[in-house]
Amino acid sequence: MRIPPRITRIGAVGALASALFIGGTAVTATAAVATPHQATAYAATAHATPVHAASVGNVCYSKLPSQAHDTLDLIAKGGPFPYPKDGTVFDNREGILPSQSADYYHEYTVITPGSPDRGARRIVAGEKKDEDYYTADHYKTFDLVDRSC
Repeated sequence: MRIPPRITRIGAVGALASALFIGGTAVTATAAVATPHQATAYAATAHATPVHAASVGNVCYSKLPSQAHDTLDLIAKGGPFPYPKDGTVFDNREGILPSQSADYYHEYTVITPGSPDRGARRIVAGEKKDEDYYTADHYKTFDLVDRSC
């Protein structure tokens, strides 16, 4: 089970204590951050027409499918999540979400009834509280979830 980064921030000391308590070795990793040149080079080769963060829309929480509500509730509780990939880092390769550090966003499956696999619907959660993006088309478009409506 993966726990969203905005729920737990234990840092290096906490990681060491956790490793010692649970058993195993503590590992410290430094995330690689793409330089603007690298990001531009990827965008130029990966997309015929680059998409920018300004194209992120908004969606009212009340307009989301009930399965998205379930996923948001699981994120708030820290799981358990239905798929092993839930909680993994979302790389934002599409460049649609606002540019952040390499491990800022995490993705979670929104179950699609009748789908034989994970389907195309996801919640991508940022580190900030209530920074959740919904996509129904597997990262082609995103809407920031507005909890006030």
